[in-house]
Amino acid sequence: MSDQNITENAVMDVLRTVQEPELHQDLVTLNMVRNVQINDGTVDLTVMLTTPACPLKTVMQENIQRAMANIDGVKKVNVHFDSNVKKDSRIADKLKIDVKNIIAIASGKGGVGKTTVAVNLALALNETGAKVGVLDADIYGPNIPQMLGVHHIPQPVGNKIVPAKSYNLQIMSIGFLVKDDEPIIWRGPLLHKAIQDFFNDVLWEDLDYLIVDLPPGTGDVQISLAQSVPLTGGIIVSTPQDVALADAKRGLVAFQKFDVPVIGIIENMAYFIAPDTGNRYEIFGNGGAERAAAQFRVPFLGRLPLDPQAREGGDLGKPVVIEHPDSEIANSFHEIAGNVAARLAVMNFEGVKKNQVSANTAK
Repeated sequence: MSDQNITENAVMDVLRTVQEPELHQDLVTLNMVRNVQINDGTVDLTVMLTTPACPLKTVMQENIQRAMANIDGVKKVNVHFDSNVKKDSRIADKLKIDVKNIIAIASGKGGVGKTTVAVNLALALNETGAKVGVLDADIYGPNIPQMLGVHHIPQPVGNKIVPAKSYNLQIMSIGFLVKDDEPIIWRGPLLHKAIQDFFNDVLWEDLDYLIVDLPPGTGDVQISLAQSVPLTGGIIVSTPQDVALADAKRGLVAFQKFDVPVIGIIENMAYFIAPDTGNRYEIFGNGGAERAAAQFRVPFLGRLPLDPQAREGGDLGKPVVIEHPDSEIANSFHEIAGNVAARLAVMNFEGVKKNQVSANTAK
Protein backbone atom coordinates (compact mmCIF):
# COMPACT_ATOMS: atom_id res chain seq x y z
CA MET A 1 0.00 0.00 0.00
CA SER A 2 1.41 3.44 -0.88
CA ASP A 3 2.11 6.21 1.57
CA GLN A 4 -0.77 8.15 -0.02
CA ASN A 5 -3.10 5.98 2.05
CA ILE A 6 -1.23 6.85 5.27
CA THR A 7 -1.92 10.53 5.72
CA GLU A 8 -1.01 12.92 8.51
CA ASN A 9 -4.73 13.42 9.10
CA ALA A 10 -5.16 9.68 9.60
CA VAL A 11 -2.24 9.66 12.07
CA MET A 12 -3.70 12.56 14.02
CA ASP A 13 -7.15 10.96 14.06
CA VAL A 14 -5.93 7.77 15.72
CA LEU A 15 -3.77 9.72 18.16
CA ARG A 16 -6.92 11.46 19.39
CA THR A 17 -7.62 8.16 21.13
CA VAL A 18 -4.35 8.29 23.10
CA GLN A 19 -4.48 10.20 26.37
CA GLU A 20 -1.66 11.86 28.24
CA PRO A 21 -1.86 9.73 31.42
CA GLU A 22 -1.44 12.60 33.89
CA LEU A 23 -3.42 15.35 32.13
CA HIS A 24 -6.26 13.05 30.98
CA GLN A 25 -6.69 14.65 27.59
CA ASP A 26 -5.67 13.29 24.20
CA LEU A 27 -2.29 14.08 22.67
CA VAL A 28 -3.74 15.99 19.72
CA THR A 29 -5.96 18.26 21.80
CA LEU A 30 -2.95 19.00 24.01
CA ASN A 31 -0.88 19.85 20.91
CA MET A 32 1.78 17.34 21.90
CA VAL A 33 2.21 15.66 18.48
CA ARG A 34 4.82 17.24 16.22
CA ASN A 35 6.83 16.49 13.06
CA VAL A 36 4.78 13.65 11.58
CA GLN A 37 6.74 12.10 8.70
CA ILE A 38 5.65 9.20 6.53
CA ASN A 39 8.03 7.18 4.35
CA ASP A 40 7.38 3.77 2.78
CA GLY A 41 5.05 2.60 5.55
CA THR A 42 7.23 3.98 8.36
CA VAL A 43 5.79 6.78 10.48
CA ASP A 44 8.05 9.02 12.54
CA LEU A 45 6.53 11.43 15.02
CA THR A 46 7.61 13.49 18.00
CA VAL A 47 5.69 13.79 21.25
CA MET A 48 6.37 17.02 23.11
CA LEU A 49 6.28 16.11 26.80
CA THR A 50 5.41 18.56 29.55
CA THR A 51 8.59 17.54 31.37
CA PRO A 52 11.68 15.51 30.44
CA ALA A 53 11.16 13.65 33.74
CA CYS A 54 7.83 12.21 32.59
CA PRO A 55 7.45 8.93 34.54
CA LEU A 56 4.85 7.47 32.14
CA LYS A 57 6.77 7.92 28.88
CA THR A 58 6.88 4.16 28.24
CA VAL A 59 3.12 3.81 28.79
CA MET A 60 2.50 6.64 26.32
CA GLN A 61 4.77 5.05 23.72
CA GLU A 62 3.02 1.69 24.02
CA ASN A 63 -0.40 3.33 23.64
CA ILE A 64 0.74 5.21 20.53
CA GLN A 65 2.07 2.02 18.95
CA ARG A 66 -1.21 0.25 19.69
CA ALA A 67 -3.29 3.08 18.20
CA MET A 68 -1.14 3.36 15.07
CA ALA A 69 -1.71 -0.34 14.35
CA ASN A 70 -5.25 0.66 13.35
CA ILE A 71 -3.99 2.41 10.21
CA ASP A 72 -3.71 0.10 7.19
CA GLY A 73 -0.28 0.06 5.61
CA VAL A 74 1.73 1.18 8.64
CA LYS A 75 4.74 -1.10 8.96
CA LYS A 76 6.71 0.67 11.64
CA VAL A 77 6.25 3.57 14.06
CA ASN A 78 9.17 5.52 15.51
CA VAL A 79 8.12 7.63 18.50
CA HIS A 80 10.57 10.37 19.47
CA PHE A 81 10.27 12.45 22.63
CA ASP A 82 11.14 16.06 23.29
CA SER A 83 9.97 18.29 26.12
CA ASN A 84 8.81 21.78 26.90
CA VAL A 85 8.36 22.26 30.65
CA LYS A 86 5.15 24.06 31.47
CA LYS A 87 5.67 27.26 33.41
CA ASP A 88 3.86 28.82 36.31
CA SER A 89 2.40 31.92 34.64
CA ARG A 90 2.25 33.81 37.94
CA ILE A 91 6.06 34.02 38.15
CA ALA A 92 6.40 36.29 35.11
CA ASP A 93 3.64 38.50 36.47
CA LYS A 94 5.54 39.16 39.71
CA LEU A 95 9.26 38.52 39.11
CA LYS A 96 11.61 39.37 36.26
CA ILE A 97 13.51 36.10 36.35
CA ASP A 98 14.06 33.35 33.81
CA VAL A 99 12.47 30.59 35.90
CA LYS A 100 9.45 28.44 35.00
CA ASN A 101 8.68 26.79 38.36
CA ILE A 102 9.67 27.57 41.97
CA ILE A 103 9.52 24.62 44.37
CA ALA A 104 9.90 25.07 48.13
CA ILE A 105 11.29 22.14 50.16
CA ALA A 106 10.24 22.32 53.81
CA SER A 107 10.10 20.29 57.01
CA GLY A 108 8.41 20.95 60.29
CA LYS A 109 11.60 20.20 62.23
CA GLY A 110 15.32 19.75 61.75
CA GLY A 111 17.15 16.46 61.40
CA VAL A 112 14.92 14.84 58.79
CA GLY A 113 17.37 15.20 55.89
CA LYS A 114 15.53 18.01 54.12
CA THR A 115 18.63 19.56 52.52
CA THR A 116 19.95 16.18 51.41
CA VAL A 117 16.58 15.57 49.75
CA ALA A 118 16.59 19.02 48.12
CA VAL A 119 20.08 18.56 46.64
CA ASN A 120 19.56 15.04 45.32
CA LEU A 121 16.08 15.79 44.02
CA ALA A 122 17.54 18.73 42.07
CA LEU A 123 20.25 16.48 40.63
CA ALA A 124 17.74 13.77 39.70
CA LEU A 125 15.60 16.33 37.85
CA ASN A 126 18.71 17.68 36.12
CA GLU A 127 19.70 14.20 34.94
CA THR A 128 16.42 13.91 33.03
CA GLY A 129 17.48 16.89 30.92
CA ALA A 130 15.70 19.62 32.88
CA LYS A 131 17.52 22.85 33.74
CA VAL A 132 17.62 23.17 37.51
CA GLY A 133 18.77 25.68 40.11
CA VAL A 134 19.05 25.43 43.89
CA LEU A 135 18.46 28.36 46.22
CA ASP A 136 19.67 27.85 49.77
CA ALA A 137 17.13 29.88 51.73
CA ASP A 138 18.09 28.21 55.01
CA ILE A 139 19.49 31.49 56.29
CA TYR A 140 20.51 30.11 59.67
CA GLY A 141 22.18 26.93 58.44
CA PRO A 142 23.28 27.24 54.80
CA ASN A 143 24.68 23.77 54.04
CA ILE A 144 24.14 23.51 50.30
CA PRO A 145 27.60 24.87 49.32
CA GLN A 146 29.22 22.06 51.30
CA MET A 147 26.83 19.41 50.00
CA LEU A 148 27.53 20.41 46.39
CA GLY A 149 31.26 20.97 46.89
CA VAL A 150 31.32 24.63 45.84
CA HIS A 151 32.31 27.56 48.05
CA HIS A 152 32.58 30.62 45.82
CA ILE A 153 30.43 32.47 43.32
CA PRO A 154 31.69 34.11 40.12
CA GLN A 155 32.22 37.85 39.79
CA PRO A 156 28.95 39.78 39.40
CA VAL A 157 27.72 40.91 36.01
CA GLY A 158 26.67 44.54 36.31
CA ASN A 159 24.47 44.71 39.37
CA LYS A 160 23.50 41.03 39.19
CA ILE A 161 24.87 38.18 41.31
CA VAL A 162 25.98 35.23 39.19
CA PRO A 163 25.07 31.85 40.72
CA ALA A 164 27.73 29.25 41.29
CA LYS A 165 27.75 26.09 39.18
CA SER A 166 28.23 22.52 40.36
CA TYR A 167 27.11 19.24 38.78
CA ASN A 168 25.33 21.34 36.13
CA LEU A 169 23.15 23.05 38.77
CA GLN A 170 22.89 26.80 39.26
CA ILE A 171 23.38 27.51 42.98
CA MET A 172 22.90 30.49 45.28
CA SER A 173 23.31 30.53 49.06
CA ILE A 174 23.85 33.05 51.83
CA GLY A 175 26.77 30.77 52.67
CA PHE A 176 28.69 32.31 49.75
CA LEU A 177 28.34 35.78 51.25
CA VAL A 178 29.28 35.27 54.92
CA LYS A 179 32.20 33.66 56.74
CA ASP A 180 31.77 30.07 57.91
CA ASP A 181 31.83 31.03 61.59
CA GLU A 182 29.76 34.19 61.27
CA PRO A 183 26.31 33.93 62.90
CA ILE A 184 23.32 35.19 60.89
CA ILE A 185 20.68 36.79 63.07
CA TRP A 186 18.57 38.58 60.48
CA ARG A 187 14.92 39.19 61.25
CA GLY A 188 12.04 41.28 59.93
CA PRO A 189 12.67 43.74 57.06
CA LEU A 190 16.33 42.71 56.62
CA LEU A 191 15.37 39.08 56.20
CA HIS A 192 12.49 39.96 53.88
CA LYS A 193 14.81 42.01 51.65
CA ALA A 194 17.39 39.20 51.56
CA ILE A 195 14.75 36.76 50.32
CA GLN A 196 13.65 39.19 47.60
CA ASP A 197 17.26 39.79 46.55
CA PHE A 198 17.83 36.05 46.11
CA PHE A 199 15.28 36.16 43.31
CA ASN A 200 15.49 39.66 41.84
CA ASP A 201 19.26 40.22 42.01
CA VAL A 202 20.53 36.76 41.00
CA LEU A 203 21.13 36.02 37.32
CA TRP A 204 19.17 32.77 37.11
CA GLU A 205 19.37 31.50 33.52
CA ASP A 206 16.61 29.57 31.74
CA LEU A 207 15.57 27.33 34.63
CA ASP A 208 12.79 24.77 34.36
CA TYR A 209 12.84 24.26 38.14
CA LEU A 210 14.27 26.35 40.98
CA ILE A 211 14.46 24.27 44.16
CA VAL A 212 14.31 26.41 47.32
CA ASP A 213 15.64 24.78 50.49
CA LEU A 214 13.82 26.37 53.44
CA PRO A 215 14.94 26.37 57.08
CA PRO A 216 13.15 23.93 59.41
CA GLY A 217 9.91 25.05 60.98
CA THR A 218 7.38 27.67 59.92
CA GLY A 219 9.11 30.94 60.78
CA ASP A 220 10.09 34.26 59.21
CA VAL A 221 11.72 32.86 56.07
CA GLN A 222 8.64 30.87 55.08
CA ILE A 223 6.37 33.86 55.68
CA SER A 224 8.63 36.23 53.71
CA LEU A 225 8.95 33.77 50.85
CA ALA A 226 5.21 33.16 50.60
CA GLN A 227 4.50 36.89 50.68
CA SER A 228 7.06 37.96 48.08
CA VAL A 229 7.39 35.02 45.67
CA PRO A 230 4.75 33.10 43.68
CA LEU A 231 5.67 29.57 44.74
CA THR A 232 4.53 26.97 42.24
CA GLY A 233 4.29 24.45 45.06
CA GLY A 234 5.76 23.11 48.26
CA ILE A 235 7.10 19.71 49.29
CA ILE A 236 7.20 18.45 52.88
CA VAL A 237 10.01 16.10 53.95
CA SER A 238 9.40 13.91 56.99
CA THR A 239 10.60 10.75 58.64
CA PRO A 240 8.01 8.09 59.58
CA GLN A 241 8.14 8.71 63.34
CA ASP A 242 5.19 10.35 65.12
CA VAL A 243 7.12 13.40 66.39
CA ALA A 244 8.40 14.27 62.91
CA LEU A 245 4.97 13.72 61.41
CA ALA A 246 3.30 16.08 63.87
CA ASP A 247 5.74 18.78 62.78
CA ALA A 248 5.31 17.87 59.10
CA LYS A 249 1.57 18.38 59.47
CA ARG A 250 2.23 21.87 60.82
CA GLY A 251 4.35 22.54 57.74
CA LEU A 252 1.50 21.37 55.52
CA VAL A 253 -0.99 23.61 57.26
CA ALA A 254 1.43 26.55 56.95
CA PHE A 255 1.66 26.04 53.18
CA GLN A 256 -2.11 25.93 52.98
CA LYS A 257 -2.48 29.13 55.04
CA PHE A 258 -0.03 30.88 52.72
CA ASP A 259 -2.00 29.62 49.68
CA VAL A 260 1.00 27.60 48.49
CA PRO A 261 -0.14 24.49 46.56
CA VAL A 262 1.22 21.31 48.15
CA ILE A 263 3.03 19.11 45.64
CA GLY A 264 3.24 16.29 48.16
CA ILE A 265 5.11 14.56 50.98
CA ILE A 266 8.40 12.67 50.82
CA GLU A 267 9.20 10.13 53.53
CA ASN A 268 12.95 10.11 54.26
CA MET A 269 14.84 7.49 56.31
CA ALA A 270 11.91 5.15 55.78
CA TYR A 271 13.96 1.98 56.25
CA PHE A 272 17.52 0.70 56.51
CA ILE A 273 19.01 -2.21 54.55
CA ALA A 274 21.80 -3.88 56.56
CA PRO A 275 24.80 -4.20 54.21
CA ASP A 276 26.00 -7.47 55.76
CA THR A 277 22.70 -9.39 55.77
CA GLY A 278 20.41 -7.49 53.39
CA ASN A 279 17.74 -7.42 56.10
CA ARG A 280 15.38 -4.45 56.12
CA TYR A 281 14.77 -2.52 59.35
CA GLU A 282 12.13 0.19 59.80
CA ILE A 283 14.02 2.12 62.46
CA PHE A 284 11.68 5.12 62.63
CA GLY A 285 8.38 3.35 62.12
CA ASN A 286 6.42 2.56 59.00
CA GLY A 287 4.27 4.48 56.53
CA GLY A 288 3.54 7.52 58.69
CA ALA A 289 4.19 10.08 55.95
CA GLU A 290 1.92 8.20 53.56
CA ARG A 291 -0.85 8.22 56.15
CA ALA A 292 -0.34 11.96 56.70
CA ALA A 293 -0.60 12.52 52.93
CA ALA A 294 -3.87 10.58 52.87
CA GLN A 295 -5.19 12.53 55.86
CA PHE A 296 -4.48 15.89 54.21
CA ARG A 297 -5.44 14.64 50.73
CA VAL A 298 -2.10 15.51 49.16
CA PRO A 299 0.08 13.23 46.99
CA PHE A 300 2.56 10.87 48.58
CA LEU A 301 5.65 11.29 46.39
CA GLY A 302 7.69 8.34 47.62
CA ARG A 303 10.00 7.05 50.32
CA LEU A 304 13.77 7.06 50.66
CA PRO A 305 15.94 4.60 52.60
CA LEU A 306 18.30 5.56 55.40
CA ASP A 307 21.62 5.25 53.57
CA PRO A 308 25.04 6.14 55.06
CA GLN A 309 26.24 6.93 51.52
CA ALA A 310 23.82 9.88 51.40
CA ARG A 311 25.26 11.34 54.62
CA GLU A 312 28.83 10.74 53.49
CA GLY A 313 28.18 12.28 50.08
CA GLY A 314 26.70 15.39 51.68
CA ASP A 315 29.74 15.85 53.92
CA LEU A 316 32.18 15.43 51.04
CA GLY A 317 30.31 17.45 48.41
CA LYS A 318 29.69 14.29 46.38
CA PRO A 319 25.91 13.70 46.36
CA VAL A 320 24.72 10.11 46.37
CA VAL A 321 22.76 10.48 43.10
CA ILE A 322 26.06 11.33 41.37
CA GLU A 323 28.50 9.08 43.24
CA HIS A 324 26.29 5.99 43.50
CA PRO A 325 23.89 6.25 40.53
CA ASP A 326 22.85 2.58 40.69
CA SER A 327 22.09 2.53 44.41
CA GLU A 328 18.60 1.98 45.76
CA ILE A 329 18.43 5.50 47.14
CA ALA A 330 19.51 7.05 43.82
CA ASN A 331 16.79 5.06 42.03
CA SER A 332 14.28 6.27 44.62
CA PHE A 333 15.31 9.88 44.02
CA HIS A 334 14.78 9.45 40.28
CA GLU A 335 11.33 7.94 40.86
CA ILE A 336 10.38 10.81 43.17
CA ALA A 337 11.74 13.36 40.67
CA GLY A 338 9.42 11.89 38.04
CA ASN A 339 6.47 12.11 40.43
CA VAL A 340 7.28 15.73 41.29
CA ALA A 341 7.65 16.75 37.64
CA ALA A 342 4.39 15.03 36.69
CA ARG A 343 2.55 16.66 39.57
CA LEU A 344 3.85 20.11 38.58
CA ALA A 345 2.77 19.55 34.98
CA VAL A 346 -0.75 18.75 36.16
CA MET A 347 -0.83 21.76 38.51
CA ASN A 348 0.28 24.15 35.75
CA PHE A 349 -2.17 22.60 33.27
CA GLU A 350 -5.03 22.97 35.73
CA GLY A 351 -3.93 26.56 36.37
CA VAL A 352 -4.11 27.32 32.64
CA LYS A 353 -7.56 25.75 32.41
CA LYS A 354 -8.73 27.75 35.43
CA ASN A 355 -7.48 31.00 33.85
CA GLN A 356 -9.23 30.14 30.59
CA VAL A 357 -12.51 29.51 32.41
CA SER A 358 -12.13 32.82 34.29
CA ALA A 359 -11.43 34.69 31.06
CA ASN A 360 -14.46 33.15 29.32
CA THR A 361 -16.65 33.94 32.30
CA ALA A 362 -15.47 37.56 32.25
CA LYS A 363 -16.53 37.86 28.61
